[in-house]
Parts: sequence; C-alpha cells; structure tokens
Amino acid sequence: MTIKWVQTDPLIMNGEPFCYATRLTVRNILEMRAHGLTPDRMIAEHPELRRVGLAEAFRFASAHRDRYAEFFAPDGSLLGPGYAPEEAAGFPEDLRELAGIVTNQARPS
Repeated sequence: MTIKWVQTDPLIMNGEPFCYATRLTVRNILEMRAHGLTPDRMIAEHPELRRVGLAEAFRFASAHRDRYAEFFAPDGSLLGPGYAPEEAAGFPEDLRELAGIVTNQARPS
C-alpha cells in the first residue's frame, strides 16, 4: 500500500491539507519550522509524525508556493531548519533532490 502523506478532505481540518494520521496541517508544520523547530524536535513533540511525512509536507508547500508564500525566504528555500543532507539520505531520490526544501543547505556567512 502506498501512503499519500499529505491529504486534503473538505470534511477534515476544514479542507486544509494535513499530514496522514495526524491532526497537523501543512501550515502547522511550516509554522513550527519557521519558528526554529528542527524535524527531530517536531517528531519528539508530535510522535505521530514520520520523517518522510514531514518531507512530503515540505514538498507539498514547495508545489503550492502561492498558498504558503510567507514561509519561503527570498532565495526560494523554506524558512527554518530542515533536514541535513545526511538525514535525508534515506529518503526517496525525488525528495533528496529538493535542495532548500527538504535539506537545509549550508549558506555562506
């Protein structure tokens, strides 16, 4: 069975896209990230979340930038800490290729 990690249902969460098996919307996850929570801390505080589910929420936001514009930096990356490249190594290749979205690339000082 393939899991659709980000789902939308007009009868759940008022139609706001949410992560599978959670009561957390993509917007909730982006707000936590923008406020400095790392993926590990998000999972520690919300054990129902899964690593790949968070990555898929980041991908969903990337695909719907107009909806989540306030969570993107001028360089196009999501605000806040993301997965380091070594943390994302176990993700499917298409998720690992989302530089600045799933992985938080080192920025020059």
